[in-house]
Amino acid sequence: MEGFEPFPGGAAIRLGPTEATLLRGLADQLVDLLATRGEHVEDPIAAIFEPGPSEPPADPVLARLFPDAYDGDADDAREHSAEFRRFTENDLRTRKRNDARALIADVDALGPGGGVLSLDAEDCRHWLGALNDLRLAVAVRLGILQEGDAEALYELPPDDDRVPTVIVYSWLNLLQDSLVETMMPENPREDDR
Repeated sequence: MEGFEPFPGGAAIRLGPTEATLLRGLADQLVDLLATRGEHVEDPIAAIFEPGPSEPPADPVLARLFPDAYDGDADDAREHSAEFRRFTENDLRTRKRNDARALIADVDALGPGGGVLSLDAEDCRHWLGALNDLRLAVAVRLGILQEGDAEALYELPPDDDRVPTVIVYSWLNLLQDSLVETMMPENPREDDR
């Protein structure tokens, strides 16, 4: 599995049919999950003025994607987090859905056989957001709460049911890291030095 490479004005990646199907499937699931908290609105104008939720999501993946803005159990922290959430979560949820949908559209444009995908700078930003959200979602499902938690998962015996998910998590990390490196021209990749 290869990562992103520099391409004039953006980045490029070769995705085989299995990789393309996996990315599309994960992004589809993310869009579905993001829609579980009030996406349907009869009047889109009214939706602009509709306040967002004030409580954290119950789903652990959504809670990771939409964390409290203020740490702590004090009433002030909870109150400030609730207020911040009311005014930001709807827009953030929309951006996350748009990022995942952009990834889906780009993968779909490749067709069933996969191929080379060339992204411009804006596409790269959508992909970076979507890859980060997918990586966080898989991390939650694996029980990765802190940076060091992943290390134990890399030592699992080959017959452990979590091994395929750990491989996907590692691949998403590779994709995200290579895209970040590709988007930072002042920091050339190791291969280019």
